Amino acid sequence: MLEIEQNPKTRTIVICPVLADDKSLISPESRLNEALGLSLAINLEVVDKQIVCLKEIKPATYFSKGFIEKILPIIKENDVFLMVADTSLTPIQQRNLEKALRIKVIDRTALILEIFGERAQTNEGKLQVELAHLTYQRSRLVRSWTHLERQRGGAGFLGGPGEKQIELDKRLIDDKIVKIKKELEKVKNTRGLQRSNRKKVPYPIIALVGYTNAGKSSLFNRLAKDSVMVADQLFATLDPVLRKIKLPSGAEVIISDTVGFISNLPHELVMAFRSTLEEVLEADVIVHVRDISNQDSDFQQKDVLEVLHRLGLTNIEHKDNYIEVLNKTDLLSDDERNVLYANIKRKKKKSVCLSALNGQGCNALLALIDEKLSLNEEISSVDICVTDGKSLAYIYQYTKVLERMDADDVIRLRFKAAPKTMQKIKTLLFE
Repeated sequence: MLEIEQNPKTRTIVICPVLADDKSLISPESRLNEALGLSLAINLEVVDKQIVCLKEIKPATYFSKGFIEKILPIIKENDVFLMVADTSLTPIQQRNLEKALRIKVIDRTALILEIFGERAQTNEGKLQVELAHLTYQRSRLVRSWTHLERQRGGAGFLGGPGEKQIELDKRLIDDKIVKIKKELEKVKNTRGLQRSNRKKVPYPIIALVGYTNAGKSSLFNRLAKDSVMVADQLFATLDPVLRKIKLPSGAEVIISDTVGFISNLPHELVMAFRSTLEEVLEADVIVHVRDISNQDSDFQQKDVLEVLHRLGLTNIEHKDNYIEVLNKTDLLSDDERNVLYANIKRKKKKSVCLSALNGQGCNALLALIDEKLSLNEEISSVDICVTDGKSLAYIYQYTKVLERMDADDVIRLRFKAAPKTMQKIKTLLFE
């Protein structure tokens, strides 16, 4: 972990650097507000926040000498302990800034890692966060002070003669990384067995994805009638939660709430949380929840799709199993809602407008999920012996029975089901 005192006494200044040739679609003000939200998510006391325009990035300190001279009095006057830079700093830049400003400096990646470290609840989540931390810290050993350049002698695991302290520290971190990866592999295998067991009772999987704070957990609670933690803060949910719900057709599905995405999501976190995000890869329907009341909703949409693409779900937005949910319509004015409906109609998109807060539009979402799942369903007929109660019960529970004909010792059923359910029925009948 990054040894930040996570309490209101950690006086912090948040800096959002903007390059002169920046072509980002998101405004500097929105970036600054998001960085502020990330800082507040771990109870840092932000005493000052600034947008800093840069002509160029200085290789040694990222910021110019003029910025450092300007910010020093503010740091001293406000008794600042920590500076958060909403960018990615190299280890050298981070070290030099700490020397120049005489306070602790972290970048966007470190801040997100710190939030994840505080929020992870399950053993798997904690392991994933620790792996991401170690991967990040390994490249940052250079930021430690000169004692890391001392050489030491020793034997065994303490290192051979002449091994530098920095080399020893790297080796210790590498050993920890190997150990955690082995533990995560066991967790991954367990999760794979759980998925295999779910396939034996083939409930379709519906995965909720979206930008952090888009309202996924609120929608999850509304659909599942559950009480997953909901908070108006970034990354309120880290560990995946699964619940069974019933669709209007009567079909039962499993709905999954996943970790929220964010712009410039650290590569270390995407890789560390890959086993958790495999729930998304295995999903039958992906529901992308967007906060349509946010002025940067379009930009956030692109960030989410980029992460999904990095996971291997290329062009998912054009697939039949993708649903776009425009959440928080209750926060829009009547005029804004009318414009939104007109745009959806003009683009002929299969988007669902809803409010997870008051439930308006949720029934339309469930109906659309039903429709998406039925696209791959097949119609089939089977003859079942009247004594085969197991197969008969299974078909009635996991398929849509269209027709039934009873004979003396045989029941003929005509039904509609997903391919994987069909496969299970064939297995049952030929056991």
